[in-house]
Amino acid sequence: MSQGRIIKVSGPLVIAEGMRDANMFDVVRVSEHQLIGEILEIHGDRASIQVYEETSGLGPGSPVVSTGVPLSVELGPGLLENIFDGIQRPLETMRQSVGSNITRGINIQALDRSRKWRFKPTVSVGDSVVAGDILGTVQENIIFEHRILVPVGVEGVIEQINEGEFTVEETVAVIKTPDESAKQLTMLQRWPVRKARPYKTKLSPDEPMITGQRSIDTLFPIAKGGVAAVPGPFGSGKTVVQHQLAKWADADLVVYIGCGERGNEMTDVLMEFPELKDPKSGEPLMKRTVLIANTSDMPVAAREASIYTGITIAEYFRDMGYSVALLADSTSRWAEALREMSGRLEEMPGEEGYPAYLSSRLAQFYERAGRIVTLGSGERQGALSVIGAVSPPGGDISEPVAQATLRIVKVFWGLDANLAYRRHFPAINWLTSYSLYVDRMSDWYSNNISKDYNEYRTEMMKILQEEAEIDEIVRLVGIDALSPRDRVTMEVARSLREDYLHQDAFHEVDTYATMIKQFRMLKMILDYYHMAQDAVKKGIGLKELFGLPVRAKIGRAKYVPQDQIEKEYDIIEQELSAQMDALLSREGE
Repeated sequence: MSQGRIIKVSGPLVIAEGMRDANMFDVVRVSEHQLIGEILEIHGDRASIQVYEETSGLGPGSPVVSTGVPLSVELGPGLLENIFDGIQRPLETMRQSVGSNITRGINIQALDRSRKWRFKPTVSVGDSVVAGDILGTVQENIIFEHRILVPVGVEGVIEQINEGEFTVEETVAVIKTPDESAKQLTMLQRWPVRKARPYKTKLSPDEPMITGQRSIDTLFPIAKGGVAAVPGPFGSGKTVVQHQLAKWADADLVVYIGCGERGNEMTDVLMEFPELKDPKSGEPLMKRTVLIANTSDMPVAAREASIYTGITIAEYFRDMGYSVALLADSTSRWAEALREMSGRLEEMPGEEGYPAYLSSRLAQFYERAGRIVTLGSGERQGALSVIGAVSPPGGDISEPVAQATLRIVKVFWGLDANLAYRRHFPAINWLTSYSLYVDRMSDWYSNNISKDYNEYRTEMMKILQEEAEIDEIVRLVGIDALSPRDRVTMEVARSLREDYLHQDAFHEVDTYATMIKQFRMLKMILDYYHMAQDAVKKGIGLKELFGLPVRAKIGRAKYVPQDQIEKEYDIIEQELSAQMDALLSREGE
């Protein structure tokens, strides 16, 4: 342990001397208040420390003590349904201890040491185990089974395995290691937040993470184990998109990081999530969620740590063999914290004052996503998908954080202020967004949805792009100058935008659409497109084509409940064919 004294305080940055024996990224306790900090730089015996709590009242001469360990999180039963701050202090426990305002220097352990959990072993005495093997399970709540793993770096033969109710610190197993020593294992593990958890192999991301949001699943899908960015200006719906993904994404668990967000937005999350029902189980969504709450008025240094805390917890659940979705809202606020600390450290600034290492830090964060084969003797698979919101100033995605993010991620959901202003939600711009996973996942769509799915998706994109080109002509010469074929394209593109891509997050039916429902809706609109193009070639008037009674039913198809889709959509398709045939037969007469 190294003990020094403060010689300079600059906001959240403290410089202490006498720290020659300390190491980079050691956690330290600052002053008599025991404030938590982390060493960022060491010059000789001087250490630069970022303090995760308010530093007002600190002055030169106050003691600084290194704990000798890096910033780590506690992993074990009790993580789910919990709300932590950026350095994994449980906010509800803190409120019960010290009231609504966080007190400086408070030291509360992340996991409850008094609560007992029922541990059921899955191994027996004499079994050989390696790191990553499952020792036993704990039913953490009504929907989630917590798997207790052999810690990284431990292997040997089970000498003792206990069954019953234990706290996270009590011994559940004893392993005889290869060097003949006995290793006692508890349900509690610790892991440094800045170090990625190991795995056997990384797999190709070729299976989609279904979100139930049509504009995402159809046009710009994200793979399980993929990475996506959601940039957009203020008011364009980033947070609602994140909430929809948390609610409906095809993931076993959700880790939501509110990184530097406004307090009222974080309050919405904290109030909404306990009330939201998990569609898979009917239980509250919180039962499969971990929340990291770090609002914009909390100390800036803790904001920098919060995304590492969140992703380490997510990796832990991934290693159990679960599919995890991590939502970071927003990485721009995290980058601003980096910039502030870099400025106080007097480092050479990069573009717009951000540190030169901004891109590498972002890459280190996003690279921890992936679909993997976990450690252990089996072939257990887990996936960690990361979706980061970016809040560029003024919605300008040419700024450094957005550009550095786009160089790393494979999916870009560009939110458009103009679409949001026109009340088109989700306001994902179909002309600027993209997904680089589409080709890899085409086989999955053909095998699981329909062999025509990829063709329909391509045709939909083509119609929307054609609309943008024709729209330029309309502005110059007016819509009457268009050919009937182009008029049909414009009308079908409008239907795709308003009836398909527009989705009401607050409507009980339209908030989520299964992949089969999405395919059937898209098929109806494109069937009408093909029939209408054939009809105009045969001289059918646009007024009759656009005025078909069935078109109103196609427009309302998204509000058909899931259990009635097959019957209702079959009826609509039959009516479409019958009304088109009637038009053509009248024309023939």
